[in-house]
Amino acid sequence: MKTVSISLSVLLSTLSMTGVAHAQSFDGPSVGVQAGWIENKVRDPKTGLGVVSADTSKDSAVFGGYAAYDKEFGKFVLGAEIGANFGTSDTVSSSTGANRVMLDSKRSFDFTTRAGYLVTPKTLLYGRAGYTNDRVNTTIVSPTLTGSASEDRDGWLVGGGVERMVTDHVSARLEYRYADLSNGDRLYSRRQVLTGITFRF
Repeated sequence: MKTVSISLSVLLSTLSMTGVAHAQSFDGPSVGVQAGWIENKVRDPKTGLGVVSADTSKDSAVFGGYAAYDKEFGKFVLGAEIGANFGTSDTVSSSTGANRVMLDSKRSFDFTTRAGYLVTPKTLLYGRAGYTNDRVNTTIVSPTLTGSASEDRDGWLVGGGVERMVTDHVSARLEYRYADLSNGDRLYSRRQVLTGITFRF
């Protein structure tokens, strides 16, 4: 009888631990892919060729991937993520008379932290903030000068979104981000709306 009681106690403890582990939907490492909309906006930015005359914006599609680690603390989630994104047809261009300026974003990467709240065991609302870097190629074409230069632009990023578990190991998310890569009092900003699919280990 004592052996049966011990066995039942072990079984109940195991089931209890399994239930707790299963409830940790947003706990641990993950990788994912994302895609969406991006807007690059510039106003006379300082570049590798100096300050260029441009006041315009460009919308395009964007895609990328990320790796992250999250930790649940009751109904709260804290995490860190590194990601990379690539735009499609996202070159910002501006013409003044016979002069033309083109700024082509080759790639961007970011390192961010996020904090969220579980509104349900499978639905997370969160905010995000951190560092971002953009590799930009600037080209100037004019009757007297044609030049090109590449540079890394450092900046900061903030955003927020919602993530929902769709299976035990897969979640889907929708997120808005704003990034400032101005490098001074000029303007070089980015807005993004991204959807992502995450696989959790």
